Amino acid sequence: MDELKVFSGNAHPALAKAVTEYLNIPLGNCEVFQFSNENSFVRILENVRSRDTFVIQPISSPVNKNLVELLIMLDALKRASAERITAVIPYYGYGRTDKKDQPRVPITARLIADLLTVAGANRLLTVDLHAGQIQGFFNIPVDELTALDLLTSYFKKKKLSNLVVVATDIGISKRARDMATKLNAPLAIMEKRRIGNMDQIETLNVIGEVEGKIALTIDDEMDTAGSLVNTVATLVERKATEVYACCTHPVLTGPASQRIASSPVKEVVVTNTIPVTAEKKLDKITVLPIASLLGEAIHRIHTGLSIGAMFE
Repeated sequence: MDELKVFSGNAHPALAKAVTEYLNIPLGNCEVFQFSNENSFVRILENVRSRDTFVIQPISSPVNKNLVELLIMLDALKRASAERITAVIPYYGYGRTDKKDQPRVPITARLIADLLTVAGANRLLTVDLHAGQIQGFFNIPVDELTALDLLTSYFKKKKLSNLVVVATDIGISKRARDMATKLNAPLAIMEKRRIGNMDQIETLNVIGEVEGKIALTIDDEMDTAGSLVNTVATLVERKATEVYACCTHPVLTGPASQRIASSPVKEVVVTNTIPVTAEKKLDKITVLPIASLLGEAIHRIHTGLSIGAMFE
């Protein structure tokens, strides 16, 4: 298992290329495409027998196509006798469906975990899961990286004075508290509720003091930006002087870009766990590269070094 091989599906080849450049190895040679009947086909074009293999593929839009593509790639590597197969999923799609919160609904995040394992994954490497308990859905090792240090370093360099870190909901409050500690800033928490199964958010309250301060909101992902717009409007109403926002995963579907453009938010800082297309890339959206974080983790997994030491 001496030789390291990194392959990419079609979800985010630019990220995979950047990761292999960090590792100073060529990107694995494979063909991944769809037939005219929409069936995906994968062929590994080099020897992977007894090799340590990694497949980089976020479960991002088009979600179901990229998921199936990943599963087929894992199966192809398994049948090609790869010694170890690590699914590198920077963005774990379906992560928000992590519990039964209504009658007769699935736990899709668990289903995806089962599918990945059956397909051939021996290990999962991911970034900022929507809920930490998703790690427990797997019976294989899971390494969850965090972009928190990357985001925190960016805002440290901006040297914003009189800052308050705002958790966009109770669920993200631990991550927000860690960021607030690193930035030496107080913490506030948005109390909100989701209405129905659509992306409708009602903000109920702000717990903490934001008046006269620069607010920095933190979340794990940004989808339609409805929650962000709602949060920013509430903070401005509570007399925050400026509002910045950051998150790990820029899902940015539907009206997200328009909403961000028309919102008083000063800057939105994200990472490239998901590709941000040209039409979504506004002047006020800053994308931080995450390839070095993933590349270092892959190197450490391959050589048997500690992942936890990266964050100490």
